[in-house]
Amino acid sequence: MGGFDYNIVLIGFMGTGKSTVSEYLSARFAMRTVEMDQVIAEREKMSIPEIFAVHGEEYFRDLETGLLVEMQSHKNTVISCGGGAALREKNVVQMKKNGKVVLLTASPETVYERVKNSEGRPVLDGRKNVKGILELMEQRRDRYEAAADIVVNTDNKTVPQVCEELVQRLMEMEE
Repeated sequence: MGGFDYNIVLIGFMGTGKSTVSEYLSARFAMRTVEMDQVIAEREKMSIPEIFAVHGEEYFRDLETGLLVEMQSHKNTVISCGGGAALREKNVVQMKKNGKVVLLTASPETVYERVKNSEGRPVLDGRKNVKGILELMEQRRDRYEAAADIVVNTDNKTVPQVCEELVQRLMEMEE
């Protein structure tokens, strides 16, 4: 398989498996990966929570938009978006110009299990529990679903299973 002549853009709530799915796809199809938060943090030479604290969220969102525009000259790249990237309409427009947008979903319980021990999640401050996660997911659901070309649920599936389903669905879209 000679890879994809477009990018695969992974969106979804934190803990739905964007990074792990991205790594697996990259290895399986020799795709490049761009972890947006990581690239932004490296370029700004500060962590995402620091960028939020120093420059504010709007500044950070503008960096996301810029990076998505940049990615349009690439193909066969898996772009793993920060949880908030797809909430901004103009970001979604940029994602779709040269990419298929894949929404990864999971139950709040699954997400909680996956993120409960991780640090550096500014949006979860004060609500790192199933109820808090559910509320935030509900706020974002419509935007996420509107942005998505396909939706893949990751509950109780292995990473290879998720990726197989994802690729299968992308193929079906092209037919």
